[in-house]
Amino acid sequence: MRFRITLLLFIIAPQIFGQAPIFNPLKESNQARQHVRPITGILGAFPPELVLLQARLSHKKDTIIQHIHFIEGVLEGRQVVVAQTGIGKVNAAIVTTLLIEYFQPAEIIFTGIAGGVNPALAPGDIVIGTRAAYHDYGTLRTDSMERRATRNPFTMQENPVYFPCDSGLVQLALQAASHTKLDSIGTSAGNRLPRISAGTIVTGDVFVASHDITRALHRDMQADATEMEGAAVAQSCWQQHVPFLIIRSLSDDAGNNASELVRNFYELAARNAASLVLAIVEQVKAGRH
Repeated sequence: MRFRITLLLFIIAPQIFGQAPIFNPLKESNQARQHVRPITGILGAFPPELVLLQARLSHKKDTIIQHIHFIEGVLEGRQVVVAQTGIGKVNAAIVTTLLIEYFQPAEIIFTGIAGGVNPALAPGDIVIGTRAAYHDYGTLRTDSMERRATRNPFTMQENPVYFPCDSGLVQLALQAASHTKLDSIGTSAGNRLPRISAGTIVTGDVFVASHDITRALHRDMQADATEMEGAAVAQSCWQQHVPFLIIRSLSDDAGNNASELVRNFYELAARNAASLVLAIVEQVKAGRH
């Protein structure tokens, strides 16, 4: 009897209520980007990564969405919205999605600190991300990690393993880097200016503090820096067709003494990354993107 009632409802429902619309994820996604606003989204995981940017904001307007604090304002002449994601991939994806949904930004920039993976780099140096990938997504075997692509949950198509940052924003960042004033780094050999380079950023829900793991990430993924949010921001933006850029200033070498190095270089690294973001936003305002 229950089966007959269910079958009858299945047959007559379209006649009563009309033909149900079929959800087309590609169409919906494209429609969502038809209403892009001339506003830049800026995200960071920790308060120190955003404090310089927030201090420079004018015409501030606070908005709370799902308990997340977003601050709209004007930065270097550009309309922006700034938010703190918190630590980790899930937190980063949640805040990025809310930012895209409610503010419809033209682009998103993620700024903050990271561990250095490339042995040519040192704490205080900055990596402008050309691409981002997960280092902890795939199949974990006894002696290896087989990394695989994530899937778009709407289309079920595979995403790229490496999400490419927007090439125009990368070029803008490289141009901005040439005239950005950064704080010098104190070393045993004296002060030096940070080196700025473009490279690969890898993401996982772990704080890497191992020379062995660092060498493996550099060897297997051609990684230059490792952190805990970038690829989640990248995937969220990629699936919603939002241009994005990741800026990471190295607070440590992701090696055995990473925790100690973070304490020494964290605030300087965060401040330098924010300084570069200011210069990038100025160029975006100038219409060079």
